[in-house]
Amino acid sequence: MNTARTPDGPLDVPTIDLSRFREGSAAERAAVAAELDRAASTIGLMRVSGHRIDASVVAGLGAAMDGFFGLPMWQKKALRPASAEYNRGYTPPRAERLSLQPGASSPAEEFEAFNVGRSAEDFPGLGLDELQYAPNLWPLRPESFETGVMAWFGEAARVAREVTSVMAVALGLDEKFFAGYQDHALEVLRLNNYRVPAGETTTSGEPVGLGAHTDSGILTVLWADPDIRGLQVLDDSGVWHDVIASPGTLLVNLGDLLARWTNDRWISAQHRVLAPTDREGLLVRRRSAAFFHDGNADAVISVLPGCATGEEPVHYESVTVADHLAAKLHAPRTPLDERVPG
Repeated sequence: MNTARTPDGPLDVPTIDLSRFREGSAAERAAVAAELDRAASTIGLMRVSGHRIDASVVAGLGAAMDGFFGLPMWQKKALRPASAEYNRGYTPPRAERLSLQPGASSPAEEFEAFNVGRSAEDFPGLGLDELQYAPNLWPLRPESFETGVMAWFGEAARVAREVTSVMAVALGLDEKFFAGYQDHALEVLRLNNYRVPAGETTTSGEPVGLGAHTDSGILTVLWADPDIRGLQVLDDSGVWHDVIASPGTLLVNLGDLLARWTNDRWISAQHRVLAPTDREGLLVRRRSAAFFHDGNADAVISVLPGCATGEEPVHYESVTVADHLAAKLHAPRTPLDERVPG
């Protein structure tokens, strides 16, 4: 399932307070898990509060992004990866069509990005694939870039694991159930910069910043500039709903792998990013940092106990995380000049 259900009209994104789960009584923990289950079953998206990320870490992330994306294009392009399979480094504007599927067509998206992730050297002795767990490409400027980005990376990884603990309880599993599936997880942080085109202040129609898609892995932890329109989620009646970041909270959306794991009990909702605007409809720059938490590459994902019944049989065969991601991500990451015309 890849659309949110909105029986009462507007999309209401619930807030999950991690501090209540972390510090609360058994009854409070159960209540938080039930709230997450409702959000995962109906929308596939939630706000997260009580995450304990210090404001200085958020400020460091913003400074790192501003410093790098403000560099001349030639300096940024020097950080492009050598191959489309190498999911690290810089992506210039109009270089990808994330929404493009085989046999379809879509405009190139108007954003630039920078990717960092876990590398094989983070997990010595495991013999991990150095393409999946690739080394990072770091710019020389700004000098604080790596420090600011990795401080955020570590906090987002912690939040992702806390959320999966709540998920386990919501599914009637041991709180530590997912730990063995994420101890050498594939994790990528994508820093996005949605720019305002030169000379433009307003938008007509709905130009795409990032095309309609679902995320591939377990979950995505998203920080974005607050109070800016752009992100939208599709509901089951074909209506797109704005989802605006709010100060002090993070957005968490579920990915295809988790929908598969739960036999579609939980939703991986389609979402997109339009040209960002403020509340007056004027085009503005928008920054976001999407932390993709995808699990161990070699982990085998099978439908979870309790998520299949006689009335709801198993929808999916078992698959490794790496094979699932490869099937989903190959087409979107292909350079534009290598695509089959649509």
